[in-house]
Amino acid sequence: MTSQPTEIELLRAEIAAAAARMIAEDGADYGTAKRRAARQILGDVRARGDILPDNAQIEDEVRVYNDLFFSETQPARLLHLRKLAVQLMEELAEFTPYLTGAVLNGTAGDQSDIHLQLFVENAKDVAVFLMNRNVQFEVSESPHFHKRGEPVETLSFLRGSDGVHLALYDYNDRRAARKPADPERPERANLEAVRALLAKAGQ
Repeated sequence: MTSQPTEIELLRAEIAAAAARMIAEDGADYGTAKRRAARQILGDVRARGDILPDNAQIEDEVRVYNDLFFSETQPARLLHLRKLAVQLMEELAEFTPYLTGAVLNGTAGDQSDIHLQLFVENAKDVAVFLMNRNVQFEVSESPHFHKRGEPVETLSFLRGSDGVHLALYDYNDRRAARKPADPERPERANLEAVRALLAKAGQ
């Protein structure tokens, strides 16, 4: 006999579905979408930790949403972004690039950007590299994937009409990057792995 979902499980699923719509339609990042979805559903009530869905649950809901509403366009968009990511990673090879985010996990859509993590001895070298190629970029910060409270410098620019974000990590952070929390859902992939994704898709 199948047990009925609890009230908390139903709320968590509702928040995950709402967050997935924001990610697929608006290109919101997971953290922002989760907070906005929780506020939309719970109002001003502070959401307990056990009510909020994890990123894996939200990612699954994004896949469902894409299959329902973007099945005719999303695969081509994903392929375009992965091919562009390979181009960028080849150009940035000296900075040890890794692909992360929606372009890696396969949920990227019309509003998605390319997110690369670079592991460098000197972050200024990346800025110089871009300036030497007349790439106009903006500087911001992104959360560190491993060290809480230590944001990393991020350089953002447009390649054609597609947004690209380069998060600049210390070269020694690669050790932590090599240990996926969930082997079934890798958080990042090097150039060889991204090429393998394209080959698997027959491209």
